[in-house]
Amino acid sequence: MTAPGPVPRGPATVLVVMGVSGAGKTTIGAALAERLGWTFQEGDDFHPAANLAKMKAGKPLDDADRAPWLARVEAWISAQLAAGRSGVITCSALKQTYRSAIIGGRSDVILVYLSGSRQIIQQRLEKRRGHFMPSSLLASQFAALQTPVAGEKPIVVNIDQPVAAQVDEVVASLARRLPGSSA
Repeated sequence: MTAPGPVPRGPATVLVVMGVSGAGKTTIGAALAERLGWTFQEGDDFHPAANLAKMKAGKPLDDADRAPWLARVEAWISAQLAAGRSGVITCSALKQTYRSAIIGGRSDVILVYLSGSRQIIQQRLEKRRGHFMPSSLLASQFAALQTPVAGEKPIVVNIDQPVAAQVDEVVASLARRLPGSSA
């Protein structure tokens, strides 16, 4: 585990914490927001009720289902930046087209990809209770996943380490990237 180090400061920035269901987006996103002193938003809160019902029924979402959700995620990001507020939002952002829709090439929006094996994530999902996303949909999540490429400039974090180590890794990457960083 790396030393915590200074918290990056500078212009408003939004982190999009992405990955398949069960990768730890909410846990890591909330921990990052707390550590950085930034606003946290659970992206799943923007799903229309029909999407939640579909997933609860064990049916994967398609591109048409995701479109209004992604528009709401993008609107939140834009509002944060327009207000000069930094934030962290969770969003599976499984496909490159989804990431393009919500990030749109903005340098002040940084992708944090939580990467892990199907086995680890399956174990996490099987332990999770009361969540709308059943573990039976994990295969569809991995089928849809297009791993971020270098051109997207993601911060890639291996989820097979403690939460604090994952957060430290992201904060250290931000300190190297952000202009005006105190690092």
